[in-house]
Amino acid sequence: MSRRKREMRRWTVLAALACTGVLGGCQTSRVDASKAHREAEPLHEAMDQLTEVMVYDIFSPPQASRVYAYASIGAYETLRQGDSAYRSLAGQAKGLTPVPAPPRDEQLSLPLAGVHAFMTVGRQLTFSRARMDSLLAVMHERFRRAGVPAPVMVRSIAYGDTVARHILAWAAGDGFTRSRGLPKYSVTPASGRWIPTPPAYMDAIEPNWGTLRPFVMDSASQFKPVPPLAFDTTRTSPFFREVLEAYEVGRALTEEQRAIAAFWDCNPYVMNVQGHTMFATKKLTPGGHWMSIVRLAARKADAGLVASADAYARTAMALADGFISAWEEKYRSNVVRPESVINAYVDEDWVPLLQTPPFPEYTS
Repeated sequence: MSRRKREMRRWTVLAALACTGVLGGCQTSRVDASKAHREAEPLHEAMDQLTEVMVYDIFSPPQASRVYAYASIGAYETLRQGDSAYRSLAGQAKGLTPVPAPPRDEQLSLPLAGVHAFMTVGRQLTFSRARMDSLLAVMHERFRRAGVPAPVMVRSIAYGDTVARHILAWAAGDGFTRSRGLPKYSVTPASGRWIPTPPAYMDAIEPNWGTLRPFVMDSASQFKPVPPLAFDTTRTSPFFREVLEAYEVGRALTEEQRAIAAFWDCNPYVMNVQGHTMFATKKLTPGGHWMSIVRLAARKADAGLVASADAYARTAMALADGFISAWEEKYRSNVVRPESVINAYVDEDWVPLLQTPPFPEYTS
């Protein structure tokens, strides 16, 4: 729906600018391009591995954004210790205090420590910990074969653990655990309110996500969107004109439109129905999609390890704050999905190209 897309784009840009602004003092180091590319590969691979674990674990988009943010900050705060051009996020990201400095006069492999911190934070915030342990062991072996001496391996892993504990202690205070005990979404018969959609009619995802501590925003409401269009089934109303637009466009999609939609389809849990059988397809979350884009951009630019970690951290924080902002609005305005309106008032057999995810429409 055009008006909603414009509004979504507006606050997404604002959230990203807020994130970028607090890191304005960061500068990219000058390093040999080919060497930089090689140095950054373990972090890129670790990001891919974390994404695969979250796809396997079926993380919701908001939860995935939280994991990416804390893991990426863990890597960044470790790796920046070797480059004074990069500022710490302590005192900038809300509630983060300075991470312990690496031991003086002891040789460390900061690349190993940074990737270890990343994967250790990711391990603690995901479910498949045995899988993460296996991936971490493979990553350690990669550094060992690259020639990192055993004593340096031990000290580097120990420092990565130190940073990971610091980041995890910070994460523990963001309100996530408390939000697990807050009331679930209650479906009401009121017109225009969100209701579960076919085929699975799943419960609403994370109705209390807007209560979490943001990373760089003042609050979840700092970039509060304009109110959505008022629910109105009169055919000439602004609301219903957008409903009809979605309906008509959906009935006459071009192959290019279908391809674009498929590329940006980030519903991590799509239910498939064949006769009386129902099974799920697992896919990337929106956060996973954007982490992949960062990886592609970093490789194309031959960005070094610290520069890549910086890019991941910036993007992950913008995404995480974007989800906190969007989810607060979703359950404040509680707007019904186009599929529900079209099936009730236009065409009961209409099905959208992409499966409707289980949360309110606005902003979307």
